[in-house]
Amino acid sequence: MNNYGIYAIGAALVDTEIQVDDHDLKAMGIDKGLMTLVDSNRLQELIEQMPDKLAVSKLACGGSAANSAIAAQYFGTSTYFSCQVANDEQGTFYANDLLRAGVATQALKDARDGITGKCLVLITPDAERTMNTHLGISESLSVDNIDTQALAASRFAYIEGYLVTSQTGKPAAIRVREEAQKHNVKVAVSLSDPGIVEYFREGLQEIIGDGIDLIFCNEAEALAFSQSTKLEDAIDALKRVSKCFVITRGSEPTLVFDGNEVLSVAAQNVKAIDTNGAGDMFAGAFLAAHQQGHSFTQAAEFANKAAAQVVSQYGPRLQPEQYEALKALL
Repeated sequence: MNNYGIYAIGAALVDTEIQVDDHDLKAMGIDKGLMTLVDSNRLQELIEQMPDKLAVSKLACGGSAANSAIAAQYFGTSTYFSCQVANDEQGTFYANDLLRAGVATQALKDARDGITGKCLVLITPDAERTMNTHLGISESLSVDNIDTQALAASRFAYIEGYLVTSQTGKPAAIRVREEAQKHNVKVAVSLSDPGIVEYFREGLQEIIGDGIDLIFCNEAEALAFSQSTKLEDAIDALKRVSKCFVITRGSEPTLVFDGNEVLSVAAQNVKAIDTNGAGDMFAGAFLAAHQQGHSFTQAAEFANKAAAQVVSQYGPRLQPEQYEALKALL
């Protein structure tokens, strides 16, 4: 019997979420709605431009795959998360936050000198999230951080596409895919961000290799991957590299390819105030529901409900009691 439902790997980032407006983004020269990698000097420059807003900011253990792993854990699927943190205060905070959520990790064991990764998540009144990420020591995530025993003892390996930007992270993602396939562990990949797909498309194809079991993406990422403006072309392109996939489309119906047919699953009607973590929540909820015996359609319905809950409040995660309430729907 497998020990974990999901073995995930990704960047360990301490999120600082801040409410801003479009004028703030323009004044700081930030591209809205995308994830932008920045160095420590640029991150400090941005922080210094909004000291008043930092007073009401919130810290959280973040990173795309981590958010998904935490969601899956709360929804009843055991998870393991491989990452790289520094031996600093925020690295300890990060690792302990994972453990408090019940997610197994090698973070504390592998911690070393450096600076733990950070992400400024800027939320505008239209609920759009814009991220400025300093990877810090997380950029050095490598094959050395992989727990091959935990991976082999899992049902799914989940890889965040953001790893494609790192010289050591991309080989680690490829190794996870290879090790998983060697041990008959299914592989899921998140395409992560439209900008990532646009600028690192070839690297993502290397991570995917000759094909995987499941891809998570939104419509913009799917179109960027297919280098097309037509959703039909995007669907065809995804079919060529993955047995199954899910395309989320905001308030429009989610498209699910279960290996046989493309199914349409209605989105939840909700007023979004913060879309940060919506895709991560969807992926974690979908994997948890699917591994608990639910069909792709049922898993997508549940994942849409979970994502709707997270976008209706600030932050990429829910309170434990909110997870429990949703879990009761499974």
